[in-house]
Amino acid sequence: MTSTPAIPPATADQLAAYLARIGFVGEPRPDLETLVAVHRGHVGAIAWECIDCFIGRPTGRDPRAAFDKLVTGGRGGWCYEMNGLFAWMLEAIGFSLTRLAAGVMRDRMGDQAIGNHLTLIVHLDRDYVADVGLGAGLIEPIPFAPGRHEQRGIAFALEDLGDGWWRFHNQPDVLPPSFDFSTAVRDEALLEGACQWLQSDPGSPFRQNVVVQRYDGAVLASLVGATLVRKGADAGPPRPIADAADYAATLAREFGLGASDAPAIWARIGEVEAAKAAAAAAAD
Repeated sequence: MTSTPAIPPATADQLAAYLARIGFVGEPRPDLETLVAVHRGHVGAIAWECIDCFIGRPTGRDPRAAFDKLVTGGRGGWCYEMNGLFAWMLEAIGFSLTRLAAGVMRDRMGDQAIGNHLTLIVHLDRDYVADVGLGAGLIEPIPFAPGRHEQRGIAFALEDLGDGWWRFHNQPDVLPPSFDFSTAVRDEALLEGACQWLQSDPGSPFRQNVVVQRYDGAVLASLVGATLVRKGADAGPPRPIADAADYAATLAREFGLGASDAPAIWARIGEVEAAKAAAAAAAD
């Protein structure tokens, strides 16, 4: 499946800038070696983050905007931006792929979850699931086949649910635990509707909490609200964030992100925590 006709292919300069951003060295080709290297480079260089949603700054699914934000601007992004940009760049290299409207936690939420995640199937000698947009998800693509997959000591799994549906099981003890997808569900309207709801509705989890994640080798660093957690060998205990200055320093040190949004994020964290405390008090 190719890019939406209204969106032109990425230019050679845009592709070169993206490859430099993720630290890719060499000549990119539409083969498995390049796919693995680009996937690994993306999740290691570009942080998954929902900062814009949390502080109420609108964002969309146009990969050109994602390029400006994630490559030119040095930011991170959420699934629509991360996998949207990744797909656009893969197509510029010459890969054939399919964009799917997936459902995070569909096992609990039912079909209303479909569209709350964008995932990709890349077509080579066989099909591969490629996904740089889950935050705590895959480091490298995996074959589109049932089974367990281990990457750098981290276990993932793909399960055939029947009726054309598949379930990706994320590594243990992280959120989200899973997402479902079907190769028949490619509905742009589902993706667009979920993208808008998740960033605008007060009940959206992305409006209620802010998460920033990035892999450092086999260690996953996660800044969840006002706590930094590192998962992996010798990761250490969780570390509470003291204030806005500490939050800004942590964004830079752990995730390579600028500090300009730190005061707004920190203020919003305070607002959310105060609202939760008030709700709990009222319930008592």
